[in-house]
Amino acid sequence: MVHQYKSNGLNLVLDVNSGSVHVVDNIVYDMIPLFEQKKKEEILACLQNHYPKEQILEAYKEILELKEQGLLFTEDTYKNYIVDFKKRKTVVKALCLHIAHDCNLACRYCFAEEGEYHGRKALMSLEVGKKALDFLVAHSENRRNLEVDFFGGEPLMNWDVVKQLVLYGRSLEEPYQKKFRFTLTTNGVLLDKEIMEFCNQEMGNVVLSLDGRKEVQDRMRPTRNGKGSYDVIVPKFQEFVKSRGQKNYYVRGTFTRENLDFSKDVIHYADLGFRLLSMEPVVASPEESYAIRKEDLPQIFEEYEKLALEYIKRKKEGRGFEFFHFMLDLNQGPCVAKRLSGCGSGTEYLAVTPWGDLYPCHQFVGEEEFLLGNVMDGITNPSICEEFKLCNVYAKEKCQTCFARFYCSGGCAANSYHFHKTITDVYEIGCEMERKRVECAIMIQAALAQEKERE
Repeated sequence: MVHQYKSNGLNLVLDVNSGSVHVVDNIVYDMIPLFEQKKKEEILACLQNHYPKEQILEAYKEILELKEQGLLFTEDTYKNYIVDFKKRKTVVKALCLHIAHDCNLACRYCFAEEGEYHGRKALMSLEVGKKALDFLVAHSENRRNLEVDFFGGEPLMNWDVVKQLVLYGRSLEEPYQKKFRFTLTTNGVLLDKEIMEFCNQEMGNVVLSLDGRKEVQDRMRPTRNGKGSYDVIVPKFQEFVKSRGQKNYYVRGTFTRENLDFSKDVIHYADLGFRLLSMEPVVASPEESYAIRKEDLPQIFEEYEKLALEYIKRKKEGRGFEFFHFMLDLNQGPCVAKRLSGCGSGTEYLAVTPWGDLYPCHQFVGEEEFLLGNVMDGITNPSICEEFKLCNVYAKEKCQTCFARFYCSGGCAANSYHFHKTITDVYEIGCEMERKRVECAIMIQAALAQEKERE
């Protein structure tokens, strides 16, 4: 499969199966759609009124060489891998600990219902948290590197337990030959110097939730008493990020139908001094006023294009930022398993509720049909894991003709389930946005590579 498009004055060609990207001239761009359907003489006849014969023949030779080198019109070798892939043995390598089913903000779009996940308010006890880490160690087999994300609700509402679980995890590393990477997702309301210092010492990554400009943040992420949260949170985030030095963090926001001009919010992050940025589209029931609709896509595409151009501009000026959805590794990229199955939810990655129940990921928490078991007894419903194990791009019919399938790995299983009641479908609006982001990301790399060549 070959995907081609024009962006920022470039003719871009992606060979989907090999991942090769080519920046080509007009004649090669026009010839590629004809190459596999027509003979050389037929191609010559189709293009002779637009280009000189010598140029047509030279372009034909160039395309043929790329094909022979395995850089264009390549076969899908992943399809041969899928049989063994389905039989692969998986181990648990990451947990999302719902350390608090409670929150001190009242975000209008929260899928977790203000942190309660269709249930009751609760804080994870130290005992349950320890059992969760014991479960992870026991089910990780020979895997050394393990990941634990402290999630909510708002995890800082149970901060003492977070600290004690980190120390407990560190105590398990030497005797079990493991290495924990802890991460934290926070809205920042309760951040203070002590928390910052501990996170800088122990957290491999911290995700800071902020939706952008003051008017957007205050409207979509108010406090429980209805007041805005921007002025409380932003100074703390700026101090925190400065204190982290070279350690990872992400400022992550959510855009909705009420701020479709979200490129301004991402740029606002950068102007505040943040450099590692992410902005996710809200996923909500269509009846919600803030839900993204199909008719919003043209404006959303335009916003991604604006953001891509600003990304390039600031990189050239030496004041660049990183945007999560524009970060593609065109040289190597993720391993085959990641390309086919994505995040590993339900198999390698599980979520743990405050009372120890196990679910495929945080977005399935509260959906009782996806209850896997608990950290005390282990996985008691392995059929769910088997179902997720078979969830890959080849199990999804709509992925078969999509050029972006090896970048998104078939998309989010939870979104598929919530819109179609099956994990092997796709969330179509999300797919449209993903395709646009991939196109922008490829264009950025091509443009920056050309700029480097000119230096």
